[in-house]
Amino acid sequence: MDVLGQLVAVPTVNPPGESYGEMVEVLHSIMEDAGYEVSAVEVPRDYLERYIPQHADHPRYVVIARVGSGRPVIHFNSHYDVVPPGEGWSRDPFRLSVEGDLVYGRGVVDMKGGMAAAILAAQAAAMAGAGDFGTVELSFTPDEETGGETGVKYMVEAGLVSPDYVVVPEASGSGNVWIGNKGNLWAEVEVRGRQAHGSTPWLGLNAFDGMARLAVALSEELNSMLSSRRSSYPFADPREAAPTVTLGGAVSGGAKVNVVPGRYSFTVDRRLIPEEGLEEAERELREALERASAPLRSAGYSVELRVTSRSPPSVIDPRGRLASALSDAVREVTGSPPRLTVCPGGLDTRYFQLAGVEALTYGPGDDSYAHAADERNSVSEMMTVARVYALLISSLLSCPGGPPRSTSS
Repeated sequence: MDVLGQLVAVPTVNPPGESYGEMVEVLHSIMEDAGYEVSAVEVPRDYLERYIPQHADHPRYVVIARVGSGRPVIHFNSHYDVVPPGEGWSRDPFRLSVEGDLVYGRGVVDMKGGMAAAILAAQAAAMAGAGDFGTVELSFTPDEETGGETGVKYMVEAGLVSPDYVVVPEASGSGNVWIGNKGNLWAEVEVRGRQAHGSTPWLGLNAFDGMARLAVALSEELNSMLSSRRSSYPFADPREAAPTVTLGGAVSGGAKVNVVPGRYSFTVDRRLIPEEGLEEAERELREALERASAPLRSAGYSVELRVTSRSPPSVIDPRGRLASALSDAVREVTGSPPRLTVCPGGLDTRYFQLAGVEALTYGPGDDSYAHAADERNSVSEMMTVARVYALLISSLLSCPGGPPRSTSS
């Protein structure tokens, strides 16, 4: 619990990206004490300005710890940022609280609990001499909570790591392995009318009225189109196997109570199942918007769609070497094989998968507690997962049939 307590105590709140430098120092000390070679790389400012210009003044760091050399390289990636604590806590969110088998604190589920489990397994692997049979590598990256572009994506694109196998310790639960995740297409729809004084609304064209009518029509168009689609991949909840669309997660516009609003906008959150592609999803969205907005355009409104984020769905073969080895390790530790399912949300794991690396998500905790007040995890769950990681490392570094060995990493 000492390691987890140190991690929770650093308030790495994102946005905007607080205390990242302090976290680098903590991780460097922990991993160096465990016998790992540790390096830290600052994400270039031009990269920050491209993806998070509003937070470019807050430095971002990738921390990499290695023991051993050659292949295979088994890699554990953890993000160290957390969401703001928010309200409703009954205890200090940045001081680890232990009550029986439960631990409380911001990030104990998402995902400093998984990070601590990976560190514990890595410490054991180093002590057992795992580095004589390949490389054990851990990375600690920022900004998963804001999309991961300035964290894992940068690390992979810059070639800072070149693993054969990757495990991301997000809270899948000790009996479940995520083999991939849905994709997302996010957009903003802007409706413009004509602003006027609230006492003479006939002189204006109310953008709020137009937006409300458009949102209902667009929702009907999209849900009708998506209602018959189902993924053939396994999901924990059958409802997750359908593509979804959510309108109005964020709404903006208006100026004052006595002003006829001339502009309003709302967001679109379209989640893609693995069988869908981004280009087709965007084409469908634009065509549905064109149909739904036709009455508004004829009444004098203008309607514009702007895509704000896009990430393809990503899955790997559940029959692959990593999935088999991880399933065997879970079965040996827990007595039962894990479920292999697709995560309905987005995961940093996708950046490895899209780069052609065998990567899975497996970590301790119930993700329903993530981002919540009094976020909590289970000590026994974290220890179970740490034992699985240790067994997985042993299996992948000693089992024949893995990637070819080389003399250098």
